[in-house]
Amino acid sequence: MGDLLRERFDADGFVKLEGAVPADVAAKCAALLWAETGCDPDDPATWSKPVHWVWGMGQEPFRQAANMPVLHDAFDRLVGPGRWQPRSVLGSFPLRFPHAEEPADAGWHIEGSYLPEGASTYWANHRSRDRVLLMLFLFSEVGEEDAPTRIRVGSHQDMPGVLEPYGEEGAAIMEIGPEIDAASAHRQVVYATGRPGDVYLCHPFLVHAAQPHHGTRPRFMGQPALLPAASA
Repeated sequence: MGDLLRERFDADGFVKLEGAVPADVAAKCAALLWAETGCDPDDPATWSKPVHWVWGMGQEPFRQAANMPVLHDAFDRLVGPGRWQPRSVLGSFPLRFPHAEEPADAGWHIEGSYLPEGASTYWANHRSRDRVLLMLFLFSEVGEEDAPTRIRVGSHQDMPGVLEPYGEEGAAIMEIGPEIDAASAHRQVVYATGRPGDVYLCHPFLVHAAQPHHGTRPRFMGQPALLPAASA
């Protein structure tokens, strides 16, 4: 199982762990996220904007979700034992709602992971400084009509060529967005769909994008980083 997990991750840039978080824990997380939005899950009239951002959540259900044994085992297999930091909180959460207004954050990108002195947006470099995985935690049912994250399969293999010219200093993700998009445009696109409690473990260079939500049910997802151990 471990070898297959690694092979799929290396080839595709991500793996999906179905049911990694128990359904009851995922439901408790969803209830806490609803409370943060101020929206009523039973009244679409209160869903006032296309994206509600919620930041670090440290309540017990989120701590449990982040530390399920199946996830820790996968981290060891993909990153290496002792090379990652356990999480005590989860975040950030782009909670996407059905809405006529188009979101402003739906471009193809990779995640930045550090802020150089004086910078106002996140940067990345060819070593993936300060990030070993991008994780997508599903806390709602997510079908193809529910604005699932779009993923370019295998696109992590295209990013070293984009980032290496910028050296150790790296570059601002917002500034090199067109390069990231162009270098990975030939890749197959799949969708991060699934059930509450499913978790996608993604290479930090995996190119992905949000999309407008024209379905009927909100999509609740967390996208925290897995950070390297201090000695890694």
